[in-house]
Amino acid sequence: MADLDDLRNRWLRAFLAARDDDSCTRNPYDYADALLRRWQEPQRHYHTLAHLTAVLDHVDVLQEYADNPDLVRLAAWFHDAVYLPERSTNEERSARLAERALPEAGLSAEKTAEVARLVQLTTGHDPADGDRNGQVLCDADLAILAAPPSAYAAYTVAVREEYHFVPNDAFRAGRSDVLRQLLALPRLFRTPYGQEHWEATARYNVRAELEMLST
Repeated sequence: MADLDDLRNRWLRAFLAARDDDSCTRNPYDYADALLRRWQEPQRHYHTLAHLTAVLDHVDVLQEYADNPDLVRLAAWFHDAVYLPERSTNEERSARLAERALPEAGLSAEKTAEVARLVQLTTGHDPADGDRNGQVLCDADLAILAAPPSAYAAYTVAVREEYHFVPNDAFRAGRSDVLRQLLALPRLFRTPYGQEHWEATARYNVRAELEMLST
């Protein structure tokens, strides 16, 4: 069970560190509560508060590699804020949500644009060399791939539940394509920590899932 009070406080710390002025008249917790409601929508099985918490935890682990870890944390809050499994525009719509909310909350246009850019980067998880913020967010989002066997199995079950409306053959084909695309990346993880601690295990897990889907 996610700790909602802890999540609200984590939002507040990142938000206060990132904002440029205190002109916003709304309670900062209002933004956290609106996002938390989104993360608790009934269609979610993997993209839940547990995933948000895990991504934030992994950003904490990787924060030394980011140019602005608090902007990365805000991007983590928004990166799956809009999530409908049957749509392919979730990242784009999540980025637009950030672009509407953050200026009102007191963030500059430059910082808002960076958060929105990071959110959209999670579509393909392929940050450019030198994109330190992007590398941290993408590594944090993909860290589930390096989970122990039981946690990885639970992750695959939750993903399947989110796509319950897709017939088995179509799901296996689509999921296999996603896994092949991940394996085709030169590196799944771009931070030194991710490469050292997560890369080998993640590739093993992804290959094992791909083999299982092909049998």
